[in-house]
Amino acid sequence: MIDLGWMAWTQPTAIFFTAIASLILCMCVWEYFSPRGGPRFGILRFKTTRGDRLFIALLGSAFICLAWLAMASSSLWWGTLISVAFAVLIFIFV
Repeated sequence: MIDLGWMAWTQPTAIFFTAIASLILCMCVWEYFSPRGGPRFGILRFKTTRGDRLFIALLGSAFICLAWLAMASSSLWWGTLISVAFAVLIFIFV
């Protein structure tokens, strides 16, 4: 068995990694059942695939959560909700 004692496996850490693994799994299943998810033009004016939009959403969500931690004193769950809304908008408009 692999020793994972070096990492602080808290509940938020576990949720974070489980969410990313679930997103990648969902994208694989989506591509399997609907393989014609070719590139499309969105408001960024360059072609993006589903994977590109997932990457943009994850990267943007990371910055949203970091900004939330830096500027807000309330719970990070609000930043997470904003990140989910951001991801939905990315998949619709980009």
